[in-house]
Amino acid sequence: MTSLLRRLAAGAVLLLLGAGSALAQTSAPATTGAAATAKPDTVVAIVDGKKLTRADVLASAATLPAEYRSQVDNYFPQLIDRLIDMTLMDEEGQRQKLQSDPEVQKLVADYESQAIRAVLVRRYLADKVTDAQLKQHYDEMMKAVPPTVELHASHILLANKADADAVIKLLDAGGDFAKLAKEKSKDTQSGANGGDLAWFSEGDMVPEFWAAAVKLEKGKYTEQPVQSQYGWHVILLVDKRTKPAPAFDQIKDQVRNDLTQELVTAWLHDLRKSAKVQKFNPDGSPIANP
Repeated sequence: MTSLLRRLAAGAVLLLLGAGSALAQTSAPATTGAAATAKPDTVVAIVDGKKLTRADVLASAATLPAEYRSQVDNYFPQLIDRLIDMTLMDEEGQRQKLQSDPEVQKLVADYESQAIRAVLVRRYLADKVTDAQLKQHYDEMMKAVPPTVELHASHILLANKADADAVIKLLDAGGDFAKLAKEKSKDTQSGANGGDLAWFSEGDMVPEFWAAAVKLEKGKYTEQPVQSQYGWHVILLVDKRTKPAPAFDQIKDQVRNDLTQELVTAWLHDLRKSAKVQKFNPDGSPIANP
């Protein structure tokens, strides 16, 4: 039995797992194939005279993590057992009159507050986070992000300035950069490839290296050696390009999160302005006005 099957079989344990995500996921998971055509009111179990339907099983699975919801059809029998266990626990709790227990009532009040906040935010954002508004926010985000320059360079790393100067003289005399990199570079990994470092952006290289490389014209090498913590570099700029911005579909979720955060932050700011709020220090003393 797989780990997933073992956890689904442990219905009572998964009941507790599901409770924490109930507010984040409130719709039943999608089904595919023949399972998708089954009627929601199909009875799949009867517990002490109470009928449990396919719709009940899917609703119970809505509180599970995505890894379970995505496989709901494959593990439907285990989900039925889970719902049976949950139903038996409900019945036992009712028999013990836990619905009137202060601990239960406190939990219910906490969940009610969470549900109110979740529904409030969802309804507030309903007409404010459409695809059109997401695309507009994406365009605004891209305008605020400067183009990313990428360089394709090769280098020859030497132990000291004298050796680097000697390599530059050989290049000035018509020496082949790749051949010299293979013969003389202390960076044996790139040296084996003729000094090739492939494409990189600012931050991928030490500052001294980037500052020298970005000033070069395509096909040119540094006329003076460049010192870094690794030694002395002779750098050849192979090519330069501007990295294209990520496509909207690639970062749509990021855009959604960014816009949601922006909208909710502004909304809460407005709510605070219209409310009377007093704050105190941890010891209960008043916070001095700035």
